[in-house]
Amino acid sequence: MATNTSKTARASVRAGQAGKDGALSVLGEYKYVIPLNSGKHAYVRNLTNGKTVHLSTSSDAFVEEIRVLAAAGHATKIRAELVALNTAHPGQGWDATEKRLVEAGVFEG
Repeated sequence: MATNTSKTARASVRAGQAGKDGALSVLGEYKYVIPLNSGKHAYVRNLTNGKTVHLSTSSDAFVEEIRVLAAAGHATKIRAELVALNTAHPGQGWDATEKRLVEAGVFEG
């Protein structure tokens, strides 16, 4: 019996089934922190729950979101991103954001 699904739909299903063991397959580089509003806000992509949240970088919610990611083993990558953001945008306070996270003990573990 023939089905009426498109080639794209079938490929999408196959791709979804290939990663069903819980592994994440991403093409290219995955960014956890996407800067907004000159570093005052950011989108934080959370691999553990698949959600992207919009947070103020000075909020406790931002610290807790990064803490969850760091506890899941992403601390090194996130710190590298913060250093890269500070290098690319030195006047936006990413160094202060990193310092605040370090002082909160987010990267310890």
